[in-house]
Amino acid sequence: MDLKTRKHPRLKNYDYGQNGCYFVTICVKDKKHLLGRVSVGRDDLIPPQTILSSIGKVAEKYILNIEKTYKSVKVENYVIMPNHIHLLLLFDSSLCDDGGMRSSRPTLFTVIRSFKTMVTREIGYSVWQDSFYDRVVNSVEGYEEVWVYIEENPFKWVIGKGDDY
Repeated sequence: MDLKTRKHPRLKNYDYGQNGCYFVTICVKDKKHLLGRVSVGRDDLIPPQTILSSIGKVAEKYILNIEKTYKSVKVENYVIMPNHIHLLLLFDSSLCDDGGMRSSRPTLFTVIRSFKTMVTREIGYSVWQDSFYDRVVNSVEGYEEVWVYIEENPFKWVIGKGDDY
């Protein structure tokens, strides 16, 4: 059998611990809808939203814990979809500059690995696809584009134009 060579998803020679903004997508293994379901509002005034499953609630708990665990990382925005999660993360070393001795700064890989590990430990098994997708957000326009993308993801899911990872 001829196997394809897997492309490494990270930028070569890029420091993923430096100050910056990252758009991250974490997928559920085999595209299974384990994190919840998208509910459609009764009318146009109630937007679609994800109703989280028990696994989705655990995932949200650890997303909200990222800022407590890593003082230099801020979760700017996120959405949990049935089979994937989008995160907009800001790495800013000034957020934890308390004048004391600094511990080693986290990298994007460390933060995502820790998140996946904690969810896995709490539910008792791994639901995650290997690795994750990321994009370095390096402009105000890029940041706004990602923000809107995250906010609109449930709408797109409902009309069948979402990213069904």
